[in-house]
Amino acid sequence: MAAAKQKRVNEVVATHLIGILPLQEAVLFPNTVIPLAVVKKPGIQLVEEALREGRPIGLTVLKDKDTEDPGPDDVRRIGTIGTIQKMLKVPDGTLRCIVAGQSVFNIEQFVQTEPYLVAAYTELPDITQESEELHAMQRNLAGLFQKLLGYLPQAPREMEMEVQNITDPNLLTYFVASTMRLDTADRQAILEERNTDKRMRKLTMLLTKELEVVELGHKIQSDIQREMEKNQRDFYLRQQLRAIQEELGETDPQQAETNELRTKIDEAKMPEDAKKAADRELDRLSKVPQASPEYSVIRTYLDWLVQMPWGIETTDQIDIRNARQVLDQDHYDLEKVKDRIIEYLAVGKLKKRLTGPILCFAGPPGVGKTSLGQSIAKAMGRKFVRLSVGGVRDESEIRGHRRTYIGAMPGTIVRAIRDAGTRNPVVMIDEIDKVGSDYRGDPQSALLEVLDPEQNNSFRDHYLDLPFDLSQVLFICTANSLDTISPPLRDRMEIITLSGYTELEKLQIAKRYLVKKQRLANGLKDSQVQISDTAVRAIIGDYTREAGVRNLEREIGTIFRKVARKIAESPRYKARIRPDNIVEFLSKPRFYNETKKRVASVGVATGMFYTPVGGDILFIEATSMPGTGKLTLTGQLGDVMKESATAAVSFLRSRSGELGVADDFFSKHDLHIHVPAGAQPKDGPSAGTAIASAIASMLTGLKVDSDLAMTGEITLTGQVLPIGGLKEKVLGAKRAGIKKIIMPRRNEVDLDDIPKEVRDTMAFVPVEELSEVFYEALGKRVITPVLLGPEQARRSSNVVPMRRSSVKRVNVNRKARRNSIATGRKR
Repeated sequence: MAAAKQKRVNEVVATHLIGILPLQEAVLFPNTVIPLAVVKKPGIQLVEEALREGRPIGLTVLKDKDTEDPGPDDVRRIGTIGTIQKMLKVPDGTLRCIVAGQSVFNIEQFVQTEPYLVAAYTELPDITQESEELHAMQRNLAGLFQKLLGYLPQAPREMEMEVQNITDPNLLTYFVASTMRLDTADRQAILEERNTDKRMRKLTMLLTKELEVVELGHKIQSDIQREMEKNQRDFYLRQQLRAIQEELGETDPQQAETNELRTKIDEAKMPEDAKKAADRELDRLSKVPQASPEYSVIRTYLDWLVQMPWGIETTDQIDIRNARQVLDQDHYDLEKVKDRIIEYLAVGKLKKRLTGPILCFAGPPGVGKTSLGQSIAKAMGRKFVRLSVGGVRDESEIRGHRRTYIGAMPGTIVRAIRDAGTRNPVVMIDEIDKVGSDYRGDPQSALLEVLDPEQNNSFRDHYLDLPFDLSQVLFICTANSLDTISPPLRDRMEIITLSGYTELEKLQIAKRYLVKKQRLANGLKDSQVQISDTAVRAIIGDYTREAGVRNLEREIGTIFRKVARKIAESPRYKARIRPDNIVEFLSKPRFYNETKKRVASVGVATGMFYTPVGGDILFIEATSMPGTGKLTLTGQLGDVMKESATAAVSFLRSRSGELGVADDFFSKHDLHIHVPAGAQPKDGPSAGTAIASAIASMLTGLKVDSDLAMTGEITLTGQVLPIGGLKEKVLGAKRAGIKKIIMPRRNEVDLDDIPKEVRDTMAFVPVEELSEVFYEALGKRVITPVLLGPEQARRSSNVVPMRRSSVKRVNVNRKARRNSIATGRKR
């Protein structure tokens, strides 16, 4: 019985088989024709065999148009039977053919997949029930389609006649669906709907939507056309009026000026709001006498409007490789900063637009912040404008003055855009940390809108009183210190820190850039003056003690100017600058290494500090004299530093027994702590360890190691807490000749930021308690007594004993000796 059943199935399949040609997006309707390009081998073979044998083919659309090798599960089950009317074979082996649709069919099952798909099928007839409603829908569909054709001038007029001549509702739906602009899913839905009434309703709905879109586009086009015709008419009439005035000899200078401004306004590509404001002011100008004071006010305002680059912009040329080359050519080292800039440009290249936070370069003077902005503009092919806002205290300097004031003018932002000549320049806001505020307003608050990418697309200057789009401007800020920048403004910027340079980095910068620049600036040739590396090192160490290279360049320029003078007096003169003759050009050295001399006495310790201009060392002096226990602090110390000194004294008083100091010493002696230089204000908690070491040196009579400097905040229990700015402090200590650094253990994570040539020549000692500091600084082990008297026990009951067990010297050029790195960090 199973064999007989299988035989019947085979007979049915054998009598209703058709080759299937999958289509990517086209849908063939009955009684319509479509052109096809057959490029795949199975389809080519199917078309050739069908044309040769006179057989029809089945055309169905793919479920996913990107399917490369379609199988039975990749094609839709309902399609159209078609006959090949014409075929052309092109030289590349593909076929071009025209297929006419006959009837709709449904695939029952696939019986063959190679070399092409073959399936058993059944035809699906149209289900039509004649009614008045059906005829009404047919007439409505034909009317809508004819109305749509009226909006399409490229559509042939024969299509309207064809629609009028179609009386069969099914043929009408197929004809309209084949000529309308529908997506593949809608076409397939129309084909699969076999009920004529439902198919016509669905097609009427799609046609109505398409007609609404076309009517809206036509209305927009008509409005634009009318506006263009009005502008052309106005231009033609003005030209005629000008010709008549010239013919009559009645040319008015004021009218000529007005016409010139009108021409500039038309050419400025202003947005609609600005164009209306300009036309309104121009109309006022034409009615105001030239002798009136208001005339010059309106004329100046219009000049600003026509000079603004409303529609002018440069095309970004973001080439990551070229940008890296530009940065490397203009700046030495700064690898982390360069990588961040390249990442910023790479994201802008992928997004086709530079967006994101505003970059802010923070660091000491002379480290290349401004020149980095110039390099970014150069790498992108944009205009570069620099704004210096240092000392600005008036909000109107940013937003401009209102035109009601005499001498009013736009703010610095609008002036910078005008000077750049494009709407997307690179604008560097220099010294943003030195912006002040007073009764005239807060400029930093005005900069909040300028530097916010979410708001600056409609920046309104008080003078222009018109929105201007700043979203395409690339703003870059520079600062020496972040403390004076308001938190909301700082939150809008991404801070990129540039630290001071090491001696080796300064040497390389001088050799690659500064010497060449100053030699060219002073008109010298390479053969006329040569400066050795040792001479440059001498200038760095003896004549310039700075974080950047600005003074270094200035001193090199001084040498070359003196050489230029001697060459002018004696043309054959040639200079070779060496350490032994550098005094002839720069006089005596300005800086000396006085660390050993300054800490040669008892009660002196070397601390470290960090300022906006870089890091350096300071000396803390402590002494005592008979008195009543009074503590005197001098040297212009801030409140935080005074509190650190008080905490150090309190800690040492609590440990007086361990230090071998008499119990009544602090009550019978006054202490005086002084931090030179007295004219320079000082503050911060990081000098706590140095203050405590200076007092301990005075109490024990032991001198502090002259090659050692220290930093760290202290507590009343003797703990050493982390500090900020370790890299800058270490570089300052290196310039001063320090060889060993005592630092908080939780700052070990910051050692990776210190250049390798500095780490290799210095020793770093991480500590957790003051007892470890005293051991390293004084070379004396302070041991808590095993037996304490009653008074000492009561005084020491809440004190953690000092120990030496945690003291470890760290040589940072050997990573294996780094251990127990704390994850906490405090700035």
